[in-house]
Amino acid sequence: MNGLLCLFILLLFSTNTEAQKLNKRKVAKVFAGSEILKNHYTGFSLYDLKTMKPVFELDANKPAIPASNTKLFTLYTALRMLGDSIPGLRYVNKGDSLIFWGTGDPSFLHPDLKSSRVYDFLKNSGKKLFYSHNNSGTEFNGSSIYQIAMVSLPIGENRAMAYANKNGNLEIKPAFLKQYLKQDTSYHPRTFSVRRDDKTNNFIYPQMSMPANYRQTLYLVPGAELTAATLSDTLKLPVSIIRMNLPQNAKTIYSIPSDSLYRRMMLPSDNYLAEQILYLCSSLLPGKLSVDSAISYSSKNFLNDLPDKFQWRDGSGLSRYNLFSPRSIIKILTKIRENLGTEERLHNLLPAGGVSGTLRNAYKTDNGQPFVWAKTGTLQNVHLQGGFFNTRKGKKYMYSFMNNNFMIPTADIRNEMGRIITHFHENY
Repeated sequence: MNGLLCLFILLLFSTNTEAQKLNKRKVAKVFAGSEILKNHYTGFSLYDLKTMKPVFELDANKPAIPASNTKLFTLYTALRMLGDSIPGLRYVNKGDSLIFWGTGDPSFLHPDLKSSRVYDFLKNSGKKLFYSHNNSGTEFNGSSIYQIAMVSLPIGENRAMAYANKNGNLEIKPAFLKQYLKQDTSYHPRTFSVRRDDKTNNFIYPQMSMPANYRQTLYLVPGAELTAATLSDTLKLPVSIIRMNLPQNAKTIYSIPSDSLYRRMMLPSDNYLAEQILYLCSSLLPGKLSVDSAISYSSKNFLNDLPDKFQWRDGSGLSRYNLFSPRSIIKILTKIRENLGTEERLHNLLPAGGVSGTLRNAYKTDNGQPFVWAKTGTLQNVHLQGGFFNTRKGKKYMYSFMNNNFMIPTADIRNEMGRIITHFHENY
């Protein structure tokens, strides 16, 4: 009798445990019941973090446009190449002269990164300053498409600000650019705006009234002259240009902790920082700085074990030529998680549902606590998430949720992904 009772209790416990378990059949039922996901490509992969085995996959081997999930690959490349601190400048001392080269570090005078080590180093060197541009690669990558400049020594995000001052006059920062700002009576925009020449830092503005609150960001065309002039204006010291190749014995000064740069890229999904981070990674490779060389090196050395063939073209995910499968997204998430070492560090670098970054409004917290940490991605007809979530019963999962080629509002896709992941969180 006692044996039968024990067997009954064991069967009851097993049945109850199975009812609480998230399994392939239950996930498939949720997807089959979604009207939102039926009329476009949906790729999905769900992994149990305890067993590191797939729970459910839907077209997980098929490549799709990853949009800003591409930044996961940029992040992993940087984690493997850059170490704990960002290399901010390469330099050599020659007599009374300091000769320096940029590394591509975008933190110099970045308004949100508060980095001053490179600035203080140059300002207080007591030497004559010479800037060399010889390690720079392409001057301006994709300017007509992305408006993102690849810069060996970006200063203040390599951009200017045109604005109306208190007296209602047009001003521009940095102030030395004002000499390149001219009125053009043949320029007739619908509303007041400043336009930069396609290939130079010459600016025109129209002969029309300017709004009192006018402000406009202007991306700059990089080059040795611009960098030297901006540095001189910022440091209040003369900076000369020298044509000199970067020697092997050049020293390095580091700027900021790496994670602070990565977090600033990942949470708001900053396209400019993503491109510059790959450019920065290439500073550790032979030859000139180049996003392409960083991608090629990472693909060969760090991503050669991805489960499916992929295509990687930029750091930010703005290119529609990027192609990765959900299984490859899962693999890169696994690599990032292993590299970071702690869950706290992992969660710190990803948007948290209901709390931060691009997931702030995509989820609600559970009693004030986030339960999902993921990178989003959005382009026209493309929306996805890749990351991690916990359930109320303490289970931990990793997922890639890719949607391509839909013809309904992006908000509908976002809400459906949120509904499904929240359902898993609340019920399992």
